[in-house]
Amino acid sequence: MVDYTKWDHIEVSDDEDETHPNIDTRSLYKWRHEARVQRMDEMSTKKEKNQKLIDENMSKLKKLSGNLEKARKSKDDKEIKALEKSMKDLKTQEEKLLDEKNFLIKEEQAQPLNVDTLSQPGFSKTLINNPQKKKSDNLSEEEQLEQSKKFMDKHKEDIKKYGMLREYHDSETFLMKNPHLTCEDTANYLVVWCIDLEVEEKHALMERVAHQTICMQFLLELSKQLEMDPRSTIRPFFQKMRKNDVQYVDGFNDELQSFIGRVKERAQARIDKAMKEYEEEERQKRIGPGGLDPVEVFESLPKELQDCFDKKDIQLLQDTMTTMPEEEARYHLKRCIDSGLWVPDAGKGAAAKGGAAAEGEAATAESGEPKEPTEDDEEETFDEPSH
Repeated sequence: MVDYTKWDHIEVSDDEDETHPNIDTRSLYKWRHEARVQRMDEMSTKKEKNQKLIDENMSKLKKLSGNLEKARKSKDDKEIKALEKSMKDLKTQEEKLLDEKNFLIKEEQAQPLNVDTLSQPGFSKTLINNPQKKKSDNLSEEEQLEQSKKFMDKHKEDIKKYGMLREYHDSETFLMKNPHLTCEDTANYLVVWCIDLEVEEKHALMERVAHQTICMQFLLELSKQLEMDPRSTIRPFFQKMRKNDVQYVDGFNDELQSFIGRVKERAQARIDKAMKEYEEEERQKRIGPGGLDPVEVFESLPKELQDCFDKKDIQLLQDTMTTMPEEEARYHLKRCIDSGLWVPDAGKGAAAKGGAAAEGEAATAESGEPKEPTEDDEEETFDEPSH
């Protein structure tokens, strides 16, 4: 059966056939209509204001969540406590706003139907063209990488020109003349370029290119939302940016700052990796005949042995070795030999030439560091590590 109960609660401005003789009927209908329209406008304003507050609160929560994650990584307890308190306050505010939204919905539903809300369109038809699949969708991963590399090599100069632009108008004009640049390959090239610039410590230029990168990413995201070719969304995107819509611009700036932070982290990771590789190469160059690093061995020696190397005092080194327990002395002796700090028999050839001058010459390594005879009276030498 058809439910007719909704017709029992209807508000119509001219639903009375007779009115008071002292009241103008047409004016009464007009006043009723104006009062109803005013109530509807007030309700619409309340809903928009409530939704705006909800969106702003959600944006603050998202931003605080990112800051809290960074604070936890840095283990800043004071900052973590303050951010958690702010998060709690915002969540409480969110609950209040959602309750207010539900109340407004119920209040709107409780209002009687009127000529503006009573009827709905009887027929409505929308036609949407299905976007054609790109040729790249059927390519393998290796083929896509090869295609991207060819595109970047071919259009590298134009991409860099776009990345150097500042004004929205200039960017729009440039992309309208070069619509083929509106693609994921351009965005990927700009991301890598940003990291390279940060590694080179060109911070100001990096931030300018980062801004253009986010413009390209937002433009591509808009094309996905509208299911349109990215080239068709160039004008709509820049029009939205020039209108300076607070919510849209705030979202853009938040994403830009987050992207700059990620670029700095990635650049620092690249620098750290390069430094580790360099240090490892230098370490491999220092490795002694037994596979040990002389710097590491020197740092592991007892303080008295380190002092001998620092002072370059051969007699003190010999005396110190003789006063140590035999097992400990053997242990440090072997490590010194394996690392190249102690070079056995290095002075034999020089001793054969005779004389104190030959002995002094044998006691000096190629680096000019002192060497000393062992307890067995064999002329063994000590190299001081370069540290």
